[in-house]
Amino acid sequence: MSKKVFVIWLCICFLCCGCSAMGETGKTQLEESGNSQPQLIIGSDIYRPFFFQDDNGRYVGIDVELAREACRRLGYSPIFKWIDWDNKEEVLESGVVDCLWGSFTMTGREEEYLWAGPYLYTRQVVMVKNTGGILNLSDLEGKKVAVQIGSKPEGYFLNPAAACKVSRVITFSTLDEVVTALKHNYADAAAGHESALAEYMQEEPGMYRILEEGLMSVQLGVAFVKDGDQEMADVLTEALDEMCEDGTTEKIVEKYGLNPQALVWGGEAKGHD
Repeated sequence: MSKKVFVIWLCICFLCCGCSAMGETGKTQLEESGNSQPQLIIGSDIYRPFFFQDDNGRYVGIDVELAREACRRLGYSPIFKWIDWDNKEEVLESGVVDCLWGSFTMTGREEEYLWAGPYLYTRQVVMVKNTGGILNLSDLEGKKVAVQIGSKPEGYFLNPAAACKVSRVITFSTLDEVVTALKHNYADAAAGHESALAEYMQEEPGMYRILEEGLMSVQLGVAFVKDGDQEMADVLTEALDEMCEDGTTEKIVEKYGLNPQALVWGGEAKGHD
C-alpha cells in the first residue's frame, strides 16, 4: 500500500469511527426462541439494508429477516455473527460460521462455494455526488473510485479489459468507509450494490445520485464451504424459493423501502421461470 493510499485509508477509518456506533466486531446474537433446535451460524458484515443493528443492538435487515423465516420453516435456530468481511473465507473454512449471508453475490463465484439460492437480484452500480460532472460510466475515465475489498466492482475496475479506465481503485473493508471516501472527496465515485447505496442516498437527500448505466446485474446467494452439506444447501434453497412464491420475500423487501419487482424477480413479472 502506498503512503498516500494509507493516509487516505487512515482518515476514512477515523471518520467512520466518529459516525458509527454499531458495537464490537464479532458480536454474536442468538435468537431467544428455539435454543433446543439445531443452530445455523450466519456470518456477515454490516451492510444496510441487508444486515445491520437497530438502536437496541438487535440484528435486523432484509437478509436477517429472510434468514429468521427460512430457519423457522426448517426447524433451525439462527445465530447471527458480525464478521470482518476481509476474512470471510477464513471464518467459513474454520467453522466459525456455517454460512455467509449478507448481500453476497454468487454470480461469477458459482464454483468457489456451495450455494443456496439465488434468492434476490440486484445491480452493481456507481454512485457519485450530484455536484460533480460525472453523468455516465465513460466520465469515470481518469477518476478515483472507492470500492469494498473483494467486491465485484473491485474486480470490474481492475480488469484490464474494463470499458472505462479509472486512475485509481481505492479499496476499503466496509461500505461505510467507501461512501465516506466519496463524501469527503477522497474518491470521485463509489461502487457497490444498488440497494445498499440507495440507503446512503436516503440518509442525505440531494447529495448523491446513481448512474443510470450499471456495472452488472447479479444474483445473491447464501455461501457454504465448497465441500459442505449439500442437503442443507438444497433444503435452504427450497425454503427460500417457497418464500418468494408465497409473497414472504416481497413483504420483507417492501418493509425496507425497496422495489420487490426488481430485487425479488429481477425486474421480470412475478412468477418468472
